[in-house]
Amino acid sequence: ARVLEIAKRLSLQAARGEGAEGGGCEKHREPLKVFCKEDEAFICLICRESRAHRSHTMLPVQEALREYKGQIQARLGEVRDERGKLLGIREAEMRRNW
Repeated sequence: ARVLEIAKRLSLQAARGEGAEGGGCEKHREPLKVFCKEDEAFICLICRESRAHRSHTMLPVQEALREYKGQIQARLGEVRDERGKLLGIREAEMRRNW
């Protein structure tokens, strides 16, 4: 669910014409250069050095995008398989009831 929420945020940013770096930090007005894995948020370099994020695991924006894209694609494959199974069950039930 968290991965899908991040994907939605990225899609909204893309639809608005913003990149992950294009939105900027609301607090410092700096470009968003890193992704905080614990908070699941893009942050600027100033925020990265703050007490709130100092001990957190960070990834460069592009690496985070690749990682989450891979996770989303893997989960999408699982969901498609489940959908296929459910459609098969539905079709069998419809035939049986017909």
